[in-house]
This record gives sequence, structure tokens and C-alpha cells, in this order.
Amino acid sequence: MSDDTPATMPETILPEGHARSSDAPPIEVRGLINQFGTFRVHDGLDLTVRKGEILGVVGGSGSGKSVLMRSIIGLQVPTGGEIDVLGKTITGIDPDQNIGVRSRWGVLFQGGALFSTLTVGENVEVPLKQFYPEIDPELRREIARYKVLLSGLPEDAIAKYPSELSGGMKKRAGLARALALDPELLFLDEPTAGLDPIGAAKFDRLTVELKETLGLTVFLITHDLDTLYESCDRVAVLADKKVIAVGTIPELIETGHSWIEEYFNGVRGRAARSSHQASHLREKSV
Repeated sequence: MSDDTPATMPETILPEGHARSSDAPPIEVRGLINQFGTFRVHDGLDLTVRKGEILGVVGGSGSGKSVLMRSIIGLQVPTGGEIDVLGKTITGIDPDQNIGVRSRWGVLFQGGALFSTLTVGENVEVPLKQFYPEIDPELRREIARYKVLLSGLPEDAIAKYPSELSGGMKKRAGLARALALDPELLFLDEPTAGLDPIGAAKFDRLTVELKETLGLTVFLITHDLDTLYESCDRVAVLADKKVIAVGTIPELIETGHSWIEEYFNGVRGRAARSSHQASHLREKSV
């Protein structure tokens, strides 16, 4: 098995009750306000994420990309506005009431955010223990093994500690943990940051393959233009404290907004576009 080919696994390995949601948009953000002291990060931000898409989220430094993600997953209490995730409103209620919906998403934080005193396998077991403590330990270990393989890591990585892993392996271990609960939603925060170009390209391909094979919806924060071209179905642009545009990259470029124009038509943007076009020409010629 290659390091970016999803492992074969049982169709359902978690207890009954882990049902998939309806056809409603997996994420709906309406009028979001996030304020820290007198500084307002978001002011009336609206965003709808479509089911089954990889949505890239971009914006300048301080535009609030990570704050937006933290608001959606309940780690940041917004100052105002509403957020619906998988058909449930998560704003304005006790976080403990959201435990059902929280078991239906997975998160890969920057750097992997692994527990340094736990092995890779034990890290993957953490959400299983939290949300499904009744699972037999042997089954829990087997689920963790599947997720490690699914992330593209070799099986012997299961017994290793984070300090024994390369940067790319840590990312994949974090991804394995994010997939532990068979999520419907996957949140990726700068998944290719710090990776070499080959490692980043493999991670991009793996993200697309996981979306297609597992039916995931992916919310992906990145500044990597290659990732945007290779992985994302649409891109949301944060600026002026709001989402100023959402669409495919060609649609965004046609808006004529100065930040978007500079971002996608700058030197790096043109290089990423040329690389993407060349890659597709090679695929067609094979």
C-alpha cells in the first residue's frame, strides 16, 4: 500500500447511533461576530459550506481564519451571530449539549497537537475513549490501527511516540486521530505547513482521496496555493472582517478584488497555476 492510498476498512466500525446527517449544509455561519477587547476580528461574517466539498479558507495574517474554525468547533464563544453544524445550532447553548454533534467531526490542528507521552496508537484512541468508553479495548486498538493505515502511515508507527516521528508523520498521525470517529466533517488547519513539496503534494492527494472514499466534507485553512489548486472545490476569502467571496479560483479571480488579484495573480499564484495546469496535461497524456 502506498503512503497516500487509504486503507481498506470495515464500512462501519463504531456503535450504532453514529448516523449520517441529512442533506442540509454541514456548516452555516450567519452574522458571526468575534471580538477581543476593542478589536473586532469578524463583523457580520456569513459562510455556507456545501456537503461533500473541500472548502479552502484563505486570508491575510490576522483575518481570523483559525478563529473562525475555533468558533465552528466550539472552542471560541462568538460575541454574536449563529452557527449551525450538521443541522444543529451550536451557539448560545451549553457545550456539553453538543457532545453528539462533536463526535461527528474530526480536527487536525497545526503541528498535529499530539500528546507527547502517548504513542501514535494511544493518541488515536483518545477520542474513542472519550465518546465511546464502552468499546472493548481490543476493538478500540483495532480501530486505531485502521485509522493509522488510513492516514498513510506504516503499521509500525502505531507504537512510536511523537518525538520519534518526522514532521510529515506527525501530520498524518494527527489526521489518523481526526478520523478516529468516522467523522462527517474534517477540519484541517494548515495541514501542509512545514512539509517539503513532495510531502505536501502527497498530503493533498490523500485529502482528496479521503473525501471521495469516505464522503467527507472538509474545511481546510491554508496559505499553500498548490493545495488550493490541487485539493479544493471552492475557496472562501476572508478580508475586511468578513467572507468577501466564495467560489472556484477562476470565479474568485474574476471578482477583481485587489487582495484576491494580488494573491492569485502574484508570482507564487502564477507558479501554482502553471504547475496545476502542467500536472493536468500530463494526466491527460497518460
